[in-house]
This record gives sequence, structure tokens and C-alpha cells, in this order.
Amino acid sequence: MLTSLQNPLIKQIRSLHRAKGRREIGLFLIEGTHLIEAACAAERAIATVCCTEAWQTQYPVLWEQIARWAQRIEVVSAEVLRAIATTTEPDGIVATLERIATPAPKFTHLGLVLETIQDPGNLGTMIRTVAAVGAEGLLLSPDSVDLDHPKVVRASAGAWFQVPMATHADLPTALQRYQQQGFQVVATLPTAKDSFWDIDLRKPTLLLLGNEGAGLSPELTAIADQTIRIPIHPGVESLNVAIAAALILYEAKRQRKENL
Repeated sequence: MLTSLQNPLIKQIRSLHRAKGRREIGLFLIEGTHLIEAACAAERAIATVCCTEAWQTQYPVLWEQIARWAQRIEVVSAEVLRAIATTTEPDGIVATLERIATPAPKFTHLGLVLETIQDPGNLGTMIRTVAAVGAEGLLLSPDSVDLDHPKVVRASAGAWFQVPMATHADLPTALQRYQQQGFQVVATLPTAKDSFWDIDLRKPTLLLLGNEGAGLSPELTAIADQTIRIPIHPGVESLNVAIAAALILYEAKRQRKENL
């Protein structure tokens, strides 16, 4: 059992809390039983698993499954587990995975495009919503939070392993190419004339949302075929970007009368 916080493996895993550590080592961190199950279901190779004896006893079947997928397994003390986890009350297991590119989305009817999203909880929630609504994935600008930030993965509630998503270095060019294929690009703006339920979302659509504070850049706004807003009662601040994305994606689903 590993009990020392000075162990080289423990130091390496703790470094994955930061973007610099993830880039230098080429690994990222997932935490909790549910995400471990999702990684195994997606047949993702696991570099290292660290768990407590109590977790090992509680999940014997999953433990045997992990043994087939993980390159290295270590039982650690509860103190060490708390140190390598990013949550305040970890449930007894963390793992590291290789930072390989996730499958890029191939849009044919509905997708999400995000610019300069900074909050990992927001991004993880939108990944989960994309999966829930049956959209085809998302594209992200390179100045956004890392797709494999621990809180992004955690907030996705396992959908991270299901949704095609990628960071794209040139969103304007990508959007224009989809427009040439018949997509409409719909941007969310607080000053837009039309409400999100007033436009036709049945045609192939890419929904464009921007930074939590600053919104969309003028460059991407100019590319949009249509702009929409979410009506808000006077005196109330704008909705969280993740909530806005969910409302519009489900409106597109409703208009298409698609069953979930």
C-alpha cells in the first residue's frame, strides 16, 4: 500500500490537477466509481488506478474489470487518495488516462460550437447536455478550458466518453465550411431580435455560444446566419451558458419532434 505523499507516482498524479502537468506528462485524471465505469465501458486504456482498500472490497467485480484494462494498479491510504483527488470527498478511486485526441464530430444535423469557455463545470455540463439531447458533438475554441480538465470530465457525468468533441484552431473557417454544406449557424446574443423559439431549428444547425462574461467575438458573430436571444424577465442577469445551451438544444429537438 502506498502511504507517502512523496512517492513519485503520487507526485505525478497530483501534477495532473494543472494544465501544465497534463501537457508535460500526457495524461489526465478521472475520479470516482461512475467515471471509472464509463471509461471501462468505452474500452479506454487506463494508465494507472489508485484506490483504497475499502473501495476494493466494496466493488470486487469492477476491480476485476479494471485489472484487465489498467497498466498499473496501486492500493493507497485514504490520506493519499484525498491528496491526489480534486474533490473534497473522493469515493475511493482515481485513475489516469492517456491524453489522446477524442473523435472529432462529423455534423449532419445538430451540433454545438463554443468560443472561449472558461468554466470547467459549464463545459462538462454542456458535454452532458449534448449527449442527453442526442446532438452530434461539439467544437471548442483553443482559448477555452481544457477538454480533459478534471472538473470538465467530472461534470460530464460520464458523457465525456460518449460525445465526439474537439478543439479547433480555426472556428471561423470550420463554420464557413459547414455553411457551404447547407448548415445554418445560429449565434446567441442578448441584443438579438428573435427569441430562440421563434426561428426554424429543424434544418441542419450549429448553435454558437460564447464566453461566460464577454459573449461571442465580433468575428464569429459576423459569420452567423441568425442571432437569437433567450427572453429574461427585467432585472434578472443573463442565464448561465450551460443553461442557455440546454434550452436551445432541447428546443431544436422539440421542433424536430424527435423521440429521446
